[in-house]
Amino acid sequence: MTVLTVRLADEKYQRLKALAHARGTSVNRLVDEMATLMLAEFDAETRFQVRAARGKGQVEAGMALLEKALGVTENSDQ
Repeated sequence: MTVLTVRLADEKYQRLKALAHARGTSVNRLVDEMATLMLAEFDAETRFQVRAARGKGQVEAGMALLEKALGVTENSDQ
């Protein structure tokens, strides 16, 4: 485990302390939870960017697959 020192304005620290108290946890645990959420968000964004890059330039093929899944044909009146 690593120790992290964070400099915060006194007012901000007091507000975090009040938030942690309201949630029945410590400031340390609160910051740990915030870091977990931020990392999960970063991971999701990274996965999205990788998938977007993988599909770049394949719009026609993707649309054809969607049409096939929907049962749409070129001669259909739908």
